[in-house]
Amino acid sequence: MTKLEALLADLTSGDETRAEGAVPGLVELGSEAFPALRGLLNSADADQRWWALRTLAQSPQAQTEWLLPFLNDPAPEVRQAAALGLCSHPAETAISPLIQALSDADSMVSGLACNALVEIGKPAVPALLEMSKDVPQMARINAIRALAEIADYDAVPALMAALEDDSVMVQHWAEEGLERLGLDMIYLKPE
Repeated sequence: MTKLEALLADLTSGDETRAEGAVPGLVELGSEAFPALRGLLNSADADQRWWALRTLAQSPQAQTEWLLPFLNDPAPEVRQAAALGLCSHPAETAISPLIQALSDADSMVSGLACNALVEIGKPAVPALLEMSKDVPQMARINAIRALAEIADYDAVPALMAALEDDSVMVQHWAEEGLERLGLDMIYLKPE
């Protein structure tokens, strides 16, 4: 049995300790492990897809495009792994799928998608500005949170408008964003 085969056996063993122990070794193998890991992404077993994504997300050589399709996986834990992986592999090509993931029914997926958009930064701002309007509350909260954390002046009008939102969380992130931009002061006209 080769080192790769042994590590893959551990990764797919169903034993979390063995699987976690295999991740660094597979990452160290780099591109040699990629074909097998990408093969596991096609597994009917959600656990195997999760571990393959977990491992690829750790690799600095992994490509963002390998992770993107799994933002639509039927298993929420796989979508979570994909979104978390995109935090480590931010790319402008991920903006649109991550924007869609802000509306995911699983709050962890939507929160991790928000984190990945923050990692992308300024290029994500136009899509986030569009997303912050007329969307479900959790998506709106995460869009405003991402805008607040990116702290781009293009978001000021949206952050100001969000101060009037019905959601306390939207208001909180709007205030946070304005504070990060140094626009949280209130000026009063002297009498």
